[in-house]
Amino acid sequence: MKSADIPCILLVEDDPVALAFLTAAAESAGVRVDGASSVAQALARDDRHTHAAWLIDANLPDGRGDALLGTLRQRHPRTPALAHTASHLRADLDALLHAGFDEVLVKPLPAQAVADAIRRVLGLTPENAAVRFDGIAPQVKLPIWDDEAAARALAGNLDHVTALRDLFLAELPQTRTLIAEAGRNAQAGIVLDELHKLRASCGFVGAARLASAAATLRAAATDPDALAHFDHVVEDTLATQPSQRSASSPSVAHG
Repeated sequence: MKSADIPCILLVEDDPVALAFLTAAAESAGVRVDGASSVAQALARDDRHTHAAWLIDANLPDGRGDALLGTLRQRHPRTPALAHTASHLRADLDALLHAGFDEVLVKPLPAQAVADAIRRVLGLTPENAAVRFDGIAPQVKLPIWDDEAAARALAGNLDHVTALRDLFLAELPQTRTLIAEAGRNAQAGIVLDELHKLRASCGFVGAARLASAAATLRAAATDPDALAHFDHVVEDTLATQPSQRSASSPSVAHG
C-alpha cells in the first residue's frame, strides 16, 4: 500500500513521553500519525492535511481538548474523534463524551487498547471490540521498574520500552524541579498538574515505584514528608543504570 493510501490521524499531546507512546501505538494500528503538541499546532496541521481521525489530549498548554474538537468539528463535521486523559473521574469522562468525542481513552493504557480504539472509529474492527487499560495502584515496596507492565503497555515491544524510558528519564529532572518548587511555595495546583502528567508517563514505561510515590503525593500535594519521599524515589529512579532499566527478560517479551 502506498503511503498516501494509509489513513493519517491527527494526534494532539504535549507530553513528549506520551506523544512517543501514542504515536507508536497508533502506528501499530496501521495508520500514519501527524503529531501536534498544542491547540495552535493542531489547527495548523489541520490547515495543511486531511485527517481520517483525531486523537486529542483533554488538557493542552494553550487550551482544552473539547474546545479544539469544537473548532475542528466546524471544519469537518463527520471526522471521528478520540479523547485521551489521565483523569479517572466519571464527571470528566462524561463531559468529554458530551463534547462530541466518540470514545475516551484513560491513561495509562496499553498500546493495544489505543490501536483497537483507532481501528474501531475508522471502521477497521468490529464495533464491540473491547477497550482495556492497566492502572498502577499505589503499593509499598514496589520495584523501580516493572518490565512486565511496560511490555504489556507497549504490546511486548522491548525496543519501544527502552526508548521511552530514555525519554522519560530525560524529562524527569525538569518535572522534579517544578514539583519541588511548587510544593515549597504551597502551589498545590501546579503540583497536581505535574503529577497528572507524570502518572500517565509512569504507566507507559513501567515506573512502578515512582507511580506509587506520585499517587501518595497527589493526596497531600504540599506535605513536606510526601514531597521528601517523592524526591527520594525520583533520585532512585534517575540513578538506575541502563542495564537496570531495560526490559530484557525473554518471558516479558512473550507475555
